[in-house]
Amino acid sequence: MSSSLSDRVTGVVTGRRTAALVALVPLLLAVLAILFVGEGEREARSTDSVPAGLDSTRGTELRDALPEDDSSAAVVVLTADEGTFDDATVRELGRLGEQVGGVATGPDGPVTVAEDGTAAIVVVPVAAGSATDTADAVTELRERLDEGVPAGVTAQVTGPAAIQADLAAVFDGADFRLLGATAAVVAILLILTYRSPVLWLVPLTVVGVADRLAAVASTQGMAGLGVAWDESTVGILSVLVFGAGTDYALLLISRYRDELRHEESRHRAMATALRRTAEAVLSSSVTVVLGLLTLLLSLVPTTRGLGLACAIGVVIAATFALVVLPAALVCFGRWVFWPRVPRVGEAPLAESDSLWHKVGVQVARRPAAFVAGTLVLLAVLAVGLFRIDTGLDQAEQFLEEPEAIAASTRLGESFPAGVSDPTQVLTRADGEEVLTAVEGSAGVASASIGASGAGITQVDAVLDAAPGSTQAADAIETLREDLEGFDDTHVTGSEAQALDAGEGAARDRLLILPIILLLVLGALLLLLRSVVAPLLLVATVVATYAASLGASWWLFTQVLGFSALDSGVPLLAFLFLVALGVDYNIFLVTRAREEAAAHGSREGMLRALTATGGVITSAGILLAAVFAVLGVLPLVVLAQLGTIICVGVLLDTLVVRTVLVPALAVLLGDRFWWPRRVGGDAGPQHAARPARTV
Repeated sequence: MSSSLSDRVTGVVTGRRTAALVALVPLLLAVLAILFVGEGEREARSTDSVPAGLDSTRGTELRDALPEDDSSAAVVVLTADEGTFDDATVRELGRLGEQVGGVATGPDGPVTVAEDGTAAIVVVPVAAGSATDTADAVTELRERLDEGVPAGVTAQVTGPAAIQADLAAVFDGADFRLLGATAAVVAILLILTYRSPVLWLVPLTVVGVADRLAAVASTQGMAGLGVAWDESTVGILSVLVFGAGTDYALLLISRYRDELRHEESRHRAMATALRRTAEAVLSSSVTVVLGLLTLLLSLVPTTRGLGLACAIGVVIAATFALVVLPAALVCFGRWVFWPRVPRVGEAPLAESDSLWHKVGVQVARRPAAFVAGTLVLLAVLAVGLFRIDTGLDQAEQFLEEPEAIAASTRLGESFPAGVSDPTQVLTRADGEEVLTAVEGSAGVASASIGASGAGITQVDAVLDAAPGSTQAADAIETLREDLEGFDDTHVTGSEAQALDAGEGAARDRLLILPIILLLVLGALLLLLRSVVAPLLLVATVVATYAASLGASWWLFTQVLGFSALDSGVPLLAFLFLVALGVDYNIFLVTRAREEAAAHGSREGMLRALTATGGVITSAGILLAAVFAVLGVLPLVVLAQLGTIICVGVLLDTLVVRTVLVPALAVLLGDRFWWPRRVGGDAGPQHAARPARTV
């Protein structure tokens, strides 16, 4: 944007006659869209959350093409509270099975009793429909079982339908809980940051409206484009919009407060603050948006949807932070900062004797020691990176074990482990021949033809290995090898999908991670117009990612009891940490470049640290806390993602941006900006000044 155009836009946003209009019109339009348009809707598909083109996904597509594929299955697990079932109890369980719609499987009707006599199962078809329909059907089944189960018998429901229902229950009211928790965290931290009973309401209102508008715009856009999303998409989007939008607001308000210390007119002060903040916010948001759009290259449809939704959200957050927020703030007088009202003549932040000035002084005295010390710290934290295992089975997906998982575990004690969730083989070849091959495959306990039609046959195979185990994965691999000779034959089901999810995640990481790094590096090269600084900044955020992932792994395994990371977490954590982590470096170095023009490279960096230390630390703590809010949802994948980002943002804010980057800049001097000379001829002269003159 040219200087004259920028000045005109800034003048409209902050003008005495136009500011109120600029603030109110976007807010009013956003509220109307939220109330009368609402979030988009889309019917979920069975292939939305699995990697496209892999064997299990192709099998799922064939299964969906079956004309008889109009139901899922709930498996009722009936266990004796003491001893074994007697004949009278078995007959009573058979009648119960008939009452709840169980499928006849033998002489005892719908009831199959385990060899040990302590448990029995009833398979109940559940009509296919939406996740809500399935959840309602499973809830009704559980209620009927509670009313009719004989004394001394415990009834639980598992199987694909029950697992889907329990997963839906996780997100029942989740958007409201997550939004409420996020807004509460942001409000508390804004109050603590500004120490004002009024000021915090302005950015919170603006960012809150931006968040709801982002949810509407992204879901409507994805629905129109036919892009898939799931229940967690809007939750992660909300966390990101609140985090990024509030960060941008903190940076703008901090600069505005500083300008009010030597400018009587609040309109001129805001115009100056906006001009000097816009470059950093625009550079930061563009970097984040480009990084998020790399998720469009993922094999998983819902991951692509997450990238698109979050990119739309960041665009809206940045727009509201640079247009609506400054216009809204300038409509109020200085009193909005009460009781800490900035007065003309007060010392600017860059010349204050703050904690960050003291930190800068210490860093400037021994920059090499601080560089070495922080690198050692990051390396030690990153050691856990080499111990990480990925891939969670269904039993490990929930922070709190739901009934479907507990029942599946109990079922595995009396029946072959795969009874509750059989592996499916879908084929267009001869069904009987495929059945024979499946029955003869090592690791298959039993197999039968489940459905057929339209030239497609489904063979249900019960594995004898525990779900999620290495043996189960080996059995899937062996089964696929044994079926290689059959045309258009694919293995699917939970175990096969979990195996392919790991393969798809590995492929996504190999493709997307380098692209994210190149995009971030390119954005920094364009912004700073130098080579050394961008390379160092990218290296620091990568080191932060490695340290946070390594540290989080020890936390997961030694404290929280997780056995592995979800296969999709490393990619998403890398994206959010690199894209968002570089934000704080952008905020710091753009201010350092501005200060260096008058004070030289060394003193410019220290003045920048003094000026931005408080606001960036507040922004980092806020962003870390907001992502930690993902833990309010009892899904392991979101808890892991939130924890890694929380740890990484705190490391980046408190260690990397506070110590490592300033130490590198002081150590290198003008070479930090090579080949650009930010300080002109004055640089070396001012670089020789003692840090205390800041």
